[in-house]
Amino acid sequence: MERVYKAHPEPDVDYPSLDVPFYKNAPHTAQAEAAEKLAGDPAVVVAANYIVAACGQLAASVHRPFFSLVDAAKGAHLTACLQFLEASNTVEILRAAGPDGMHVDDIARRIAELNAGRDANARVEPGQLSHVLRLLATYHWLQEVRPDVFANNRLSAQVDSGKTLEELRTAPEKKHDGADGLAAFVAMCGDDFFKASAHMTDALLPWTPRATSLRKLWTKNPATTPEPGPEREGNLPFNLAFRTKLGYFDWMELPENKARLAEFGRAMTGARLWEVAENIVGAFPWGELPKDSVVVDVGGGVGSTSVVLANVYPHLWFVVEDRKQVVDIAPSIWSQTTHAELVKSGRVSYLAHDFFKPQPAHIDIASVGTISSPSVFVMRGCTHNWPDQDVQSMLRFLRDAAGPHTKLLIVDVILPLACYDDTEDDGEPIPGAERTLAPAGSPLLANLGKANASEYLLDISMMTVLNSKERTLREISTLASSAGWKVSRVTRAQGSLWAYTTADPA
Repeated sequence: MERVYKAHPEPDVDYPSLDVPFYKNAPHTAQAEAAEKLAGDPAVVVAANYIVAACGQLAASVHRPFFSLVDAAKGAHLTACLQFLEASNTVEILRAAGPDGMHVDDIARRIAELNAGRDANARVEPGQLSHVLRLLATYHWLQEVRPDVFANNRLSAQVDSGKTLEELRTAPEKKHDGADGLAAFVAMCGDDFFKASAHMTDALLPWTPRATSLRKLWTKNPATTPEPGPEREGNLPFNLAFRTKLGYFDWMELPENKARLAEFGRAMTGARLWEVAENIVGAFPWGELPKDSVVVDVGGGVGSTSVVLANVYPHLWFVVEDRKQVVDIAPSIWSQTTHAELVKSGRVSYLAHDFFKPQPAHIDIASVGTISSPSVFVMRGCTHNWPDQDVQSMLRFLRDAAGPHTKLLIVDVILPLACYDDTEDDGEPIPGAERTLAPAGSPLLANLGKANASEYLLDISMMTVLNSKERTLREISTLASSAGWKVSRVTRAQGSLWAYTTADPA
């Protein structure tokens, strides 16, 4: 795929050390800042991906197959231990302890003290705690600096909420407020998605003995017992895990799930690290659009993408569409920021709209007037949340509202195949499409295996919770074509599977 390049950092800077935590909310030395900048440089990310892919493939090749099997079959324990690490506030406890670390007896006592307000009898068994933390240290998520003494490292520091121990003790419900969302992301993955994935086989193969016996246990309450059939609505792995016939988002909006819903919102803030929003600046020829062109940001939330673009391209106007409850609060979110003038001037405006309904016949833009079709429809992070038939529906509504020169820009993950794609193209090949991510002549998997595994894990998360998926280029092209769009270009930043797919009216 066509790449988006960035400048290379200063030379002679060491790569960050695994053993040294980098707390996002703490002051850092110039050397530490330079090291983190180096690790995030696109060229370095690409090189690191090759190293990770090679190490993962080498480990799979030389490790005894039985132990690889055990590692995979029992991999859920690592998720459970990461969830415990976040829920117990162990990262914050170890941050306060410093680089020398803390003995498990003291960690256990501190965990109990932080939770005494919730349960006067709160207690953690040090012997059990040491085994949980040692598994994490074995997978490099902590370090055991001396027997039964543990300390944070660069990986565990990612889960730091930035809160002091006193803040966690007096207001534990505010742990994720104002944080970068990664701790909330761990909490969400370790609960909602972890439990849903445990029921994937039960949903996909409902006739197996284990799945059948599971349903028999639930027959006492048929109102919440999903019916057999993996394609039937209300019978996703998520439904089996939480014994509900509601969809995930409807379920989270139940009064009893208020805390989960808030956690989800904060987790999505952390999930932004999957793709840097600023990459969209160079992924599409925005500068070539005529003056006063209008861009409609479909499902754009509070307008994070539009604000980025509006700052760089002052000749464009942006309309952010989303649910009424979202757009009603969006202007206030920017009111105390440097972007306030963009909203005040109307360069970024908001329109309550459901993307499963036809687009408005006309849109009124301050200083531009009334338009019947925009120059560009942008959909960032939308299509992966919905099954094919729903995506087809929303794309058809956009096609109906498009003018002859309207572009559609889909910003979402595009999954490469795990093998070299030698399939012949139907018609002209898509500019920017790649048949492999591996260097020429390399024995690495075409999708770089372990280096990009997080996107394939996300894919299964979408399937088990939302009946959706991340898509291959062929899948998104076919879907766009079925709704009247023809994919004409694909761009991707270095080291990322997030793609910028441009389509024209067919």
